[in-house]
Amino acid sequence: MSRINVIDCRSSVQKRGEMAPKSSTLQDVARVAGVSTATVSRTLSNPNVVSESTRTRVSEAVKTTGYRINRAARNLRTQRAHSVLVLLPDLANPFFSEILEGISRELSHRGYSMLIASTKQVHDSGERLLDYLDDARADGMIILDGGLDPDVVSMLENARQTKRILFACEWVEGADFPTVRCENRQGAREAVNHLYSLGHRKIAHVTGPEGNVLMHTRKDAFVAQISELGLELKPEWIIAGDFSISAGCAAAQAWIAMEDRSTAVFCASDQLAMAFIAELSRHGFRVPEDVSVMGFDDIDFAEQFIPALTSIRQDRLLIGETAANMLMGRIESPNTGGDEPIAIIPVSLVVRESTAAPG
Repeated sequence: MSRINVIDCRSSVQKRGEMAPKSSTLQDVARVAGVSTATVSRTLSNPNVVSESTRTRVSEAVKTTGYRINRAARNLRTQRAHSVLVLLPDLANPFFSEILEGISRELSHRGYSMLIASTKQVHDSGERLLDYLDDARADGMIILDGGLDPDVVSMLENARQTKRILFACEWVEGADFPTVRCENRQGAREAVNHLYSLGHRKIAHVTGPEGNVLMHTRKDAFVAQISELGLELKPEWIIAGDFSISAGCAAAQAWIAMEDRSTAVFCASDQLAMAFIAELSRHGFRVPEDVSVMGFDDIDFAEQFIPALTSIRQDRLLIGETAANMLMGRIESPNTGGDEPIAIIPVSLVVRESTAAPG
């Protein structure tokens, strides 16, 4: 007779008649932390209103008791989603990583989470964006893309939730949204001045994408500074591009094909500059021996690139933190918060190995 093995599953499921394990409550957390239930509730819903020591005690008590916040009940009670939607033009671009970190860090301090989406998915419909706010999936919106369709921008401006929408890094000229941006004009001028101080008198510029607010701001400042220094600027020394790697390669090919090449090139982004240098290297040109190249942004990889890239640094972490802080002011104090329309973040020149005196 064959033997049948019976597996006893009682160890992995609740036995009949046994009481279900008791879930920890807000009162349990308060007792372990040695504070009132009101303090626990305040700490969990709005951490910034309590002291750091209280936050620490409550946090440890939550871990000890295994307490889990009923977010659905909390959101229903407060009429908030406790999340913010962040819209990016390009999810793959490493430029946005530190901005997202800054936003996430500030939101986390306030008990909020961050949702991320690409504007490529919503360019054709502002209603999709407003759905996030109407359906209580997000309490506010930070947009990092100034290239939204004008019809979409108009819809956002006229929406009842417009005070909970903010632009960061990029913006829309003429639109009435609060913005956080860096000193783009000053950065472009500092780039030209740096190359000029090294002895360069023939300076080219690889632009950002046509129609982009950053492209026009940095290009206009570049042209103005070249004029102020009394330098010649040939039309071919303004090379059309965008912020992509492929545009940087194409710009390098355009520079190589010039009869009268510039001795220095200022690129509108670090990605452009790195691709520009890589393409030159493939054709036997050396940086900075044959041409000096610098970028704008100072992304993380700029220092490790070969040669290390001279760049205009914008504090992307601070941009993200400032944007989140401004938006939260509007969310938490809709009648009194958010009076500041524009926050300007300073830039700085970071000199590395990709720029030198002309050979």
